[in-house]
Amino acid sequence: MELTNQKNTLAYRKASKRVKKLKGFYSHLIIYVLVNILLIFLNLEDIRKQDTLWSWELWSTPFFWGIGLAAHAISVFSPMRSFGSDWEEKKTRELMEKYK
Repeated sequence: MELTNQKNTLAYRKASKRVKKLKGFYSHLIIYVLVNILLIFLNLEDIRKQDTLWSWELWSTPFFWGIGLAAHAISVFSPMRSFGSDWEEKKTRELMEKYK
């Protein structure tokens, strides 16, 4: 009975950790979209003056921030997370055994 409770507790902690990672990514994504829409809106006058949609000043923020967002997405959704939660748990157990 106690083993079942431990498994449920462990499963709950894993699920909770995963939900926090997903929530963090989706928050990051929403902020990325909203801020970049705002930046484009604020630069509409410059876009009209240049008569083109291409401007390094306009697209550099979404580009570099997009790289960071992509890295965040990979860390959350990649099936090959070499330093994911399983690795953390194994390493924690290994170090606990070492320090005993």
